[in-house]
Amino acid sequence: MDEFKLLIDLHKGANRQGPGGDAETEKAINVAGIDRDAPLKIADIGCGTGASTLTLARSLNAKITAVDFLQDFIDVLTERAQDEGVADKIVPLCTSMEKLPFEKEAFDIIWSEGAIYNIGFKKGVADWKHYLKPGGLLIASEITWLTNSRPLELQDHWNNEYSEIDTASVKIKVLEECGYTPIGYFVLPEYCWLDNYYEPMRRSFDAFLNRNGNSEEARAIVEAERHEIELYEKYKAYFSYGVYIAKNI
Repeated sequence: MDEFKLLIDLHKGANRQGPGGDAETEKAINVAGIDRDAPLKIADIGCGTGASTLTLARSLNAKITAVDFLQDFIDVLTERAQDEGVADKIVPLCTSMEKLPFEKEAFDIIWSEGAIYNIGFKKGVADWKHYLKPGGLLIASEITWLTNSRPLELQDHWNNEYSEIDTASVKIKVLEECGYTPIGYFVLPEYCWLDNYYEPMRRSFDAFLNRNGNSEEARAIVEAERHEIELYEKYKAYFSYGVYIAKNI
């Protein structure tokens, strides 16, 4: 099995494919001042297996187009939505976030938790703006430096993983330059990383290795994930995900 399929196998059984939490999704709804009773059209881009999608469906009077490029994740989301009784509020869509088939000004809200890095923050907020109605909202979480300086080991790791990592002030400037008015920002707390994402992943490693014959490729993926977890535990004061809330001008 190639590395890409192994990564899918590791992550598709998880509630989340990145740091986050139901309470933080709810907090973003509140900070954004979203009317929970108003009929809304939302695109949840990079939805994974649907943690944020399902919270939005439970909390809002919305029709949610849930986008992910992996059919395996979309299949899990669809099953979860049926189990929770919210399938009628969700339209699953398997496509790339770079090739979205949406019409101009189609949505009241574009939501993206832990996924915009796949095309880069600047490209994402610029490209997706066209799909927002005037006055529509963008809510996106993005890996963010919490300090102006950080240890070289950490700096090198994230520069290699995602060169657009930067401070909140830089991200907010990007939003402004792309024609948004920033209206809110907060940082994901530690449990969103450890309790909600890393610990469930860590508990899944043995079963993942067994499923894949303890192959060299599977062991390499586990080692890389363990290294990332260790870096977070060691340097969590220096970075997190920031949740950015902005209005389309």
